[in-house]
Amino acid sequence: MVALSDVDYELRKGELVALLGPSGCGKTTLLRMVAGLTKPSGGSVVIRGREVTEPQDDFGFVFQSPNLLPWRTVLSNVLFPMEIKGRLDAAAKARAIELLEHVGLGKFLRSRPHELSGGMKQRVALCRALIHSPSLILMDEPFGALDELTRMEMHELLLDIRRLTGATVMFVTHSISEAVYLADEVLVFSARPGRVSDRIRIDLPYPREAALRYTAGFREYERRAGAGLGVLHHA
Repeated sequence: MVALSDVDYELRKGELVALLGPSGCGKTTLLRMVAGLTKPSGGSVVIRGREVTEPQDDFGFVFQSPNLLPWRTVLSNVLFPMEIKGRLDAAAKARAIELLEHVGLGKFLRSRPHELSGGMKQRVALCRALIHSPSLILMDEPFGALDELTRMEMHELLLDIRRLTGATVMFVTHSISEAVYLADEVLVFSARPGRVSDRIRIDLPYPREAALRYTAGFREYERRAGAGLGVLHHA
């Protein structure tokens, strides 16, 4: 069974590209190929001039489920990647605390996952992904399970993190509005086998603010993305 077909794309450093499409169109498969977790049956993934053939240790991952270790504290969960890499030192701890304070969790360093809300858990997962200053962050529907208000808060947090770190991000989503609001470019995928039906360059100003969602320009990008999905999108 073919999940993806004829995908040709070059991700620019420091940008966020959103992969938008229906379930089963191959968005997550593409993310796994970029991560080196799945080998393409044809073609290749090249990063910094080198073909990706195995998992990359300088990438960060954020999934729909936070996947926090329940017996560890918030701080210990964030530091876990550094522990695995043998780089758990004072500098790593200082960076972890700085990240957690930045996302509003400075008072929860010693809390455990069961004491946190869904949005707080995803903030911890985001800090964990950032702890080793990754060259690329791969996000697979990270806010899909959150309520609408928490989801919008996470949008602002992600945009702020990008502004501070210059992170490069690949972001999988089903949400047209989320894709347009967060991304520098949106790749719209058709149904399986997934093909890129449209590439939409999002020419909206930074910093992006919530009021932007109600502008004519934003709605036009939503309309175009919806058309690429075969969805009628009314202003």
